[in-house]
Amino acid sequence: MARAFQPKVLTANHLRSGAVVWRTVDGRWSADPREAELLTDEADAEVLLLKAQGEALEVIGPYLAEARPGLQGPELVHIRERLRATGPSAGLRVTQLEAL
Repeated sequence: MARAFQPKVLTANHLRSGAVVWRTVDGRWSADPREAELLTDEADAEVLLLKAQGEALEVIGPYLAEARPGLQGPELVHIRERLRATGPSAGLRVTQLEAL
C-alpha cells in the first residue's frame, strides 16, 4: 500500500551566499522557514520542485522536506531540516539575500 503524502516545504540554498532558503506562498525565497509555504498536495509540490530546479541562477539543490502545520508557520519534522534552519546561515535576512 502506498504511503500517504505528508505535507512538505520547498527548501534550497541561495546560490551566491549559500544561505538556506525556503519557498514562500508568494514565490519568494526566505531565510525564515516559518514563512515557507506548507504544501499539502503532492502534484503541486512536484510542480514547485521542478520550477525551483529551473531557477539555477538563484538557488541550488532544491528539495522537498517534511513539515507540519505550526502556530507560527510550518514546523520542520526531521532533525536535518531543523539544523539547517538554525545553522550559520540562518542569521541572514531576506534583505541581505536580495542584496547579494
